[in-house]
Amino acid sequence: MASGCKYVIVIPDGAADEPFEGLGGKTALQAAAIPEMDRVARDGIVGRSRNVPDRFLPASDVATLSLFGYDPEQYYTGRAPLEAAAMGIALGPDDWAIRCNLMTVLDGRLTDFTAGHITSEEGRPLVEAIHAGLSRPGIEFHPGVSYRNLMIYRGNAGERPFGDQTVTDPPHDHPDQPAADHLPRGPGADLLRDLMSRATPILASHPVNQARIAAGKRPANAIWLWGQGRAPSMPRFAEVHGLKGAIISAVDLVRGVGVLAGWTRIDVPGATGYLDTDYDAKGRAGIAALDDFDIVCVHVEAPDEASHEGRADAKVQAIERIDQAIVGPLRRALEARGQEWRLVISPDHSTLLRTRAHDRAPVAWAMAGTGLPASGRSYSEADASQPGCPAFDQGFRLMERFLDLGWDGRATENVGR
Repeated sequence: MASGCKYVIVIPDGAADEPFEGLGGKTALQAAAIPEMDRVARDGIVGRSRNVPDRFLPASDVATLSLFGYDPEQYYTGRAPLEAAAMGIALGPDDWAIRCNLMTVLDGRLTDFTAGHITSEEGRPLVEAIHAGLSRPGIEFHPGVSYRNLMIYRGNAGERPFGDQTVTDPPHDHPDQPAADHLPRGPGADLLRDLMSRATPILASHPVNQARIAAGKRPANAIWLWGQGRAPSMPRFAEVHGLKGAIISAVDLVRGVGVLAGWTRIDVPGATGYLDTDYDAKGRAGIAALDDFDIVCVHVEAPDEASHEGRADAKVQAIERIDQAIVGPLRRALEARGQEWRLVISPDHSTLLRTRAHDRAPVAWAMAGTGLPASGRSYSEADASQPGCPAFDQGFRLMERFLDLGWDGRATENVGR
């Protein structure tokens, strides 16, 4: 790390993939026209990182911790507590946060984990109705963004309502599968199942859902409780690295990791967390943040959402928009400042078009800037897997190298699938 250096992280969420038949046997990164990302790779280096240790489910919670330089084995306690941090919901030492998806279940199957990407304006009254009908001392429901909401369990000292044997399945990893096969299991499962069951009639009769059905939209006719955990304890990024950070994202999960790291949350009007997000506004916000912050992270959820929908064309287009509106402008802004800089592009995890689910395979990244040699390569999974490309079996190690202006890109570790 050098004083006065500017660092930028761009996260195209879920952009990493495997070769896909619908793209002529190419990955989405290979199929996309990404001259700006390719320039970062060509002028700098490409490599791979395993952001999700084997014992964790492959998801953005664990993977984002790794990308921000935090070892998930040490700091991960669950997905929902990270979102609670972004929403400003304080958790006591005996409290638990649990993700509460508004979703569509049809014919007993997990049809749509987003309830047709229900808007926050529609979702809020639904969650408020659930809170009114199901809350009691110690149980709260809080509206979030779109389908992403929270349940909070306020515990008592010494109480263990949930534990390591509590298993809850992410609905986005089981599209169209029978809901009954993925209900909560283990300690606390009876409570979660009961709340999920009792929410169904509340949602069925709600005017928001009746209006959605009348408009030909999918109703939010179920809640799905998962991703439980207690508040993590993490050192501030500035304490560890001496850098002031900012996080730009429309997703509470990613915002929450940034907030817990002590970064400033920058909200961008028009940032939706979906394919229709305002890419240009995010790029402009990232450039503006360089004046006040040492390290700026711009996260874009769109490629992940396209993968979950199995839409190869939309995934390619989202990656291209990130390239044009975010990576290119940020690189040019860094170069124009006349000071030392580094830029890294890295998905958090893979999201496969074939399965419409997350995958734990190592992801390809590209990094350019001060002190790095020119690789001459393109940005793709294939290029990043070539002999001599740096690789990190512990993904959180990438941050150390990213901030080290003396690193020449030669450090490698063994990374398997």
